Amino acid sequence: FDLCYKITPIKSTFLQRARVVGIDDQAQLVERLIASGGEPCRDSLRRAVKGEELILASYCPFEMAGPYKEYGPVFIHAKATTEIFPSHLTELAKAEYLGQHFVLRAYSMQERIVDACLTSPVQCEMDVRRLFEREDVQFILVRFSTYGCYACRIERR
Repeated sequence: FDLCYKITPIKSTFLQRARVVGIDDQAQLVERLIASGGEPCRDSLRRAVKGEELILASYCPFEMAGPYKEYGPVFIHAKATTEIFPSHLTELAKAEYLGQHFVLRAYSMQERIVDACLTSPVQCEMDVRRLFEREDVQFILVRFSTYGCYACRIERR
């Protein structure tokens, strides 16, 4: 079916600041580490391979002040990658980045949660379509189900 959305990567301004200046979204020093393997990298939307150089930093996917604005830990590659990630959420899930279950949180233009659901690789495309059928949904954040961390952002096409 016709895709009604696009998966957007972590903000390039964050990546630049974290890699070059070494500062995260809470003005803290980032942590540099060597991957054990399996860490979810938000810049490439894939799991890290053992031995890769990573950065662990606090990230905020929101722009507006308010009660829903939150920060959370993210792994990114220490050096910029040129990887192309999947355009379909199903492909991203099948690539084992998201796991068997993950959360979709739909937000309004005011960056307030208006709907959410627990989904799976089989169900996720229908859930994204259903959420975007709501006129008040501006974007969707995908979250890992076990730790609740930010995985990626989905925007309307």
